[in-house]
Amino acid sequence: MQLVLVRHAQPERLVVADGPADPELTEIGREQAARVPAALARLEGGGHRIARIVSSPQARARATAAPSAAKFGLPVDILDGLAEYDRELPAYLPIEDARKAAEAGVETDSAQAEFAAVYRRIKAGYLPEQIDGEAFRARVFAAVEQIVATTGHSDTVVVFAHGGVINVLTQRILGLERPLTFPIDYCSITRILYSRTGNRTVATINENGHVWDLLPRNLSGR
Repeated sequence: MQLVLVRHAQPERLVVADGPADPELTEIGREQAARVPAALARLEGGGHRIARIVSSPQARARATAAPSAAKFGLPVDILDGLAEYDRELPAYLPIEDARKAAEAGVETDSAQAEFAAVYRRIKAGYLPEQIDGEAFRARVFAAVEQIVATTGHSDTVVVFAHGGVINVLTQRILGLERPLTFPIDYCSITRILYSRTGNRTVATINENGHVWDLLPRNLSGR
């Protein structure tokens, strides 16, 4: 079977007073998500039937999945184990904003300083210190194994998830030291192949040509 992992589109910055932050997509994020169905259709054209669409329960992943579900006439199955490691935190700052804070070196309040520190740790390839990495990996692996066990060998499942989820899966398969090795762009595609014998192969990582001009680093002229 083929597992197609799509990172969510660009979300809003969100800080909440009580409870976890669960931001919706920005306008650019909605444009990014609208381009995913055509990229997936090219994969299906290669002989891989898209049999199922699965999403993290978080709003940014579900909103990204919606255009593709409509295109292929499939429901979006929500799988709690695919949530990102930050799901319980009361603030969400898009990684490009955290990078700007860290690179500027101007931390005007404690929240900005915390975001900058988290970014530097992520940039080094590690999960934030407050995250239980083992528990996070265990639930992600369990969710993916559940998908694999219930999918036909010739089918493709498209999973809309998060950069951390995609990274720990590739870390496990490739035997990498750090959990956050790869920069995963908004709406990029990573493909993992599962054989009948149980072998797992990372076929591609971070395919982003379909959204290249909509990525934050390429949007200065808009």
